[in-house]
Amino acid sequence: MSLTLSTVSKINRRALWAATFIAASVLFSFAWACALPLAGFAAVAALLLTGAVWLTNQAMGFLFLHYPTDPTTLFWGGALGVVALLSCESAGLLARRFPGLRGGLAAFLASFVAYESLILAVTAATGPGVDHFTAPVVAQIFFINLGAFAGLLILKAAVANRDLSETFASRPT
Repeated sequence: MSLTLSTVSKINRRALWAATFIAASVLFSFAWACALPLAGFAAVAALLLTGAVWLTNQAMGFLFLHYPTDPTTLFWGGALGVVALLSCESAGLLARRFPGLRGGLAAFLASFVAYESLILAVTAATGPGVDHFTAPVVAQIFFINLGAFAGLLILKAAVANRDLSETFASRPT
């Protein structure tokens, strides 16, 4: 089986896109540590890439930001990974249902609502209290995720050399 120039180009674009996401994860990890905008990433990425972004964030946290290795931190690291994957799937459901930029925006909103709702549920279930889920805090997290989403979407369109309306129409599932 021989590879065509088109196939090689497609593979190179995907590899570049994955590397860009991982690099962005490193930068965002240093900027926001455990507030990594996973909902923003998940709205643009497929499950595998979201998992890689989460894993990179965890590695950055434990290796460079000196996250503690106590059971609570390890639990929350795993919980964030599961929540990110569920957020990604909620984004994918809407991105597949609605084409183009409209689907992308719906995917982002679904991802963010799923992410924050699941974080709230885990927080409430584990007992530390939900006092920090105030409107200003959630709004700040929303705008961090919205900025990441917009920046990554623009970057994806530039890397793929497509306009924004085509970006979600061909989103991998």
